[in-house]
Amino acid sequence: MDTRPYDAKTDTEALWALKEQFERGLGENTGGDDKQAVYDQKLTAAYRERYLGWVDRCISEDPRSVTLAISSVDDVVGYVFVLPESLSFIWDAAILNELYLHPAVRGSGAADLLLDAAIETARAQSLPLDRIVLDVDRKNDRAQAFYKKHGFEHWGEMVARSL
Repeated sequence: MDTRPYDAKTDTEALWALKEQFERGLGENTGGDDKQAVYDQKLTAAYRERYLGWVDRCISEDPRSVTLAISSVDDVVGYVFVLPESLSFIWDAAILNELYLHPAVRGSGAADLLLDAAIETARAQSLPLDRIVLDVDRKNDRAQAFYKKHGFEHWGEMVARSL
């Protein structure tokens, strides 16, 4: 397993396929059928275009924003997305927006490699606070354990409501 920066010219389809899996996974086992339906409904062609455009804007600002995990046969099997430094004032810290691995490679060490890349990207940023933050569903026990193993601890609580 290896990592490399995302390349918009060659990796768009692979990133989008993983992003869809990431989004569908957010709705699974963490909030019932209603939550899953909400995540499924947002994955439209328009959302895809907006998401990939946002990724392009982020990597144009910092090419290290998106790092891919690559299998031994050069398949893209995961990614980590750290928001560029200009967005650090959202939480006064580096923001780990997404980390996702295809289920077939979970437990392989690829997540550790991606998190290392995210930490390296965050350390290169000039931040209001010397922290990296992310949102993890409290019912996602596997993710909770992974981040705890890497020294993350609860730092506030996010709440949300419909608009």
